[in-house]
Amino acid sequence: MSVGLLVIAHNQVGEALLEAASDIFKSSPLSVKVLSVYPRSNFEGLVKKSSQYLQALDTGHGVLVLTDLFGSTPSNIANKLVSETVNSAVIAGVNLPMLIRIFNYSQLELKELAVAAYQGGRNGIVSFDSNGVD
Repeated sequence: MSVGLLVIAHNQVGEALLEAASDIFKSSPLSVKVLSVYPRSNFEGLVKKSSQYLQALDTGHGVLVLTDLFGSTPSNIANKLVSETVNSAVIAGVNLPMLIRIFNYSQLELKELAVAAYQGGRNGIVSFDSNGVD
């Protein structure tokens, strides 16, 4: 058993990132659900659906919730969700390097996986030009 993964993101951002990461790994090593948030989505309906996803994903090892933009609707849903849940953690700013790190370290406990995910996401942002990496 392992930590579950819930991605809450705008439009199809979460689905696209998950598909790319799963293509690299040939499959997802974790149980994953994606909640897509559209401009006309009902906030309370999304909170209810995300709560159902969280319960389905939590096998006793917790759920790591990823959102795409801190302070946005997906982030607000995640914040409401984890404020009512003990065994979960949230990271805003999901990107492909973060998902790759999560897949690579999928055996870690929730808190350790959250740290690895955060570091993977940050380390995956690199500035470079024809002279190399800054």
